[in-house]
Formats: sequence, structure tokens, C-alpha cells
Amino acid sequence: MHRFEDLQAFVAVVEAGSFTAAADRLGMAKSAVSRRLSALEQRLGVQLLQRTTRRLNLTDTGRGFYERSARILADLEEAEAAVQQEHGELRGRLRLALPLSFGIRHMCKPLADFARRHPKVTFDMDLNDRRVDLVQEGADIALRIGRLADSSLIARRLFDSHTVVCASPAYVEQYGLPQTPEDLRDHRCLVYGNLSDPARWVGRDRNGSEHTVDVNAVLSATSGDFLSQLAARGLGIAMQPTFIAGELIKTGDLLPLLTDYEWPMAPAYAVYPPTRHLSFRVRMFIDFLAEYFAGTPYWDDDCEVLSARQT
Repeated sequence: MHRFEDLQAFVAVVEAGSFTAAADRLGMAKSAVSRRLSALEQRLGVQLLQRTTRRLNLTDTGRGFYERSARILADLEEAEAAVQQEHGELRGRLRLALPLSFGIRHMCKPLADFARRHPKVTFDMDLNDRRVDLVQEGADIALRIGRLADSSLIARRLFDSHTVVCASPAYVEQYGLPQTPEDLRDHRCLVYGNLSDPARWVGRDRNGSEHTVDVNAVLSATSGDFLSQLAARGLGIAMQPTFIAGELIKTGDLLPLLTDYEWPMAPAYAVYPPTRHLSFRVRMFIDFLAEYFAGTPYWDDDCEVLSARQT
């Protein structure tokens, strides 16, 4: 048993990049992980890792041993998965990283459905709009909405996230309707601060011509829900994903504007790192999400404002 746990500790340290991150992943004390690695090196009579104050580096021997160790652990998990599949039972922990607003609004139902089907699966959830380092933080899967900056990740496309420009009826009554994207320079706009250029909005007209506008940003925030609620209270015009704004549009608290123009579309992916063995329960969960979100997302059906081709 100690040999197996030593291998687990060694692989976790290599993949996480530090003893602290590996300890968090394994649910152990940092000192316990360090002891296991020292015991492994002492038993083998070789140095597997070169330790400095800033980073850990595999030795040549350590690199080969890591590849074999990772395969052993993967084979073991695959063997367990085969038994689980044969008996129709999944078990183990799924570590998920989700965007905050999307997770709260649209992931509770699929998670509850999956949990009811597989009651022996447990979940560790990180709901945060920051980009989680999957390897460093030990996540099995992340849901990413937007272009993938890290090309090393393995991704499965789940759905397309559309955006809509919207404001409250009270705002429109007071300030009027913008007729073109260029009119937004003269309106009060609420912008999403997590974007690289939050005050630059891009739309396309029906002829395919691009309209890039530096809007009049009166407020910036890093929460789409916060911006939508402020827009619903008449503070300004927001460009929001329909998975956030759709409910307020459906109730009439927000009105879609400039619907003859196409606003940005961001693909949504389930992603996982190539260094992580894809366990049976992870594959099953990704397949489940792909089936659940197949076709037009229900929030776009409810919204009914997507009158033009999306970019």
C-alpha cells in the first residue's frame, strides 16, 4: 500500500508542480507528501526530482519513472472503471471548475441529474470567473466560455454562447433607442471588466460589414449578473451573454437593442489537460454534458432575440 501511495504522491507533485499544490490535490499535509517522495527516492536509491527554492525539475531518471508511474496509476483506474462500467456504477470524485454566473444559473440541474444517476460520485466545485490552472489546481474538467488561449488543453465543444445588447424600458424611454452601433458612443454603457478591451464592442450588419465602436463606458464590473441587474434598473446599456440576460429579457425587464446586428459568439468547451488520464467517470460526465447542451441552448429559445447570423 505504501508503494502505491508513494507513486500517487510522486505523480501528483510532478503534475501539480509543487508540494503544496500536490498536497491540496491529495488532501494531505505538505510534510506528508514530502516524506513519501523522500521515502520513494531512498527505496529506489536514485534522485527523481531536483529541488530548488523556485521550482522542481525531473531528473532524467525521474522523467522515465514518472511516465511509467503515470501509466500504472492510469491502468489501475481504467481497471476499476471497467468493473464500474460492467456493473453500471460510477464512483469517485469529480473536480470541476465552472464560471460563476453560468455555474449558478445553468449547471445545478445537470449536476443534480448526474448525481441522481450516479449517487456514489462526489463533487468538488470551484465556481470562479478566473482562469483555473487545471494541472496546478488538480481539476478534472473546466467549463470554458470563449476562445481557448491554452492550445495544450483537450477540449470538447458543448454549445455556442451568444451575446445581446440590451437596456431597460425605462432607459429607452429616457435616452432613446440607438439605431446603429456607432450611436453607442452617445449612450451610457456598462462594460464587462474581465475582457481584454471591455469598452470596445464589435457588431456586424446584415451585409457582413464590421462595426467596431469604443462605447461610452460609465461603469465597469467583473460580474455579468451585476451588470444585467444594473441595466434592468435603467443605469445603462449592457452587452451580455444570453445565458445571463435571457431571463430578464423574457420577463420584460430588459429589451434587446440593435437586433439587426450580429454580436460576438463565444464557443463553450469542456476542457481537461493532456497530462491527466481521462477516467471513465470524467468521460461519462463530459458525454452527459454534451448530450444535455446539444442543439440550441434553452436560454436562447426563451430569449428569441437572435435574429441574425452570429459571428
